[in-house]
Amino acid sequence: MNEFDWGAFIEPILISIKITIVASIIVFILAIIVSRHMSRAKFRCKLILDTFFMIPLVLPPTVIGFILLFAFGKKGFLGQLSEIVFGQSLVFTWWAGVIAAIVVAFPLVYQTMKAGFDSIDSDLEAVARSLGATEWQVFRYVALPLNKRMLVVAFTLGFARSLGEFGATLMLAGNIPGRTQTVATAIYVAIDADRTLLALAWVAILIIFSFIIMYFVRQPAKS
Repeated sequence: MNEFDWGAFIEPILISIKITIVASIIVFILAIIVSRHMSRAKFRCKLILDTFFMIPLVLPPTVIGFILLFAFGKKGFLGQLSEIVFGQSLVFTWWAGVIAAIVVAFPLVYQTMKAGFDSIDSDLEAVARSLGATEWQVFRYVALPLNKRMLVVAFTLGFARSLGEFGATLMLAGNIPGRTQTVATAIYVAIDADRTLLALAWVAILIIFSFIIMYFVRQPAKS
């Protein structure tokens, strides 16, 4: 069957956008805090911690999904915690999709931001401190403006990575139509069900989104 169903077409797109926006904002905030600290702090085992943050970038998404499912399952610590706090498990909810997107997108956003913070001349920050600026003021008025370009790039790349997430999302959030089914998982199901036209439409949407995002990222910085 290849009849086009507009309702079935729009629903996963809206869910994907909702998950991606929430995940991107959370990742952006977390990555700013962590990357700034890792850029300037000096302590033992820093390289080990930095490597730990990057692990999701090279692990297969199914492995990440398994780890998250183990952690957020009924027997996992985070799963039991979510039962206490929210009164229910987060597994197979759209929040599970947010969690999966956060984990897979964080390394890319973190590394991009950290590269930007590392490139800032520490003497400029030292001058600001010598003039009486607090650490927050140095961060707010020196580090952030100088790293603006990389922050935008990091957010954009994180958004794109979250939007295209499949493996970890499928394992933790499942593929429930109208609740957790994203565009990526919907394409997989549509192909399996021989709904080729619907799958092609979603593929086209993702390609267009990806092209726009990458074109934006590759724009030269304005002087």
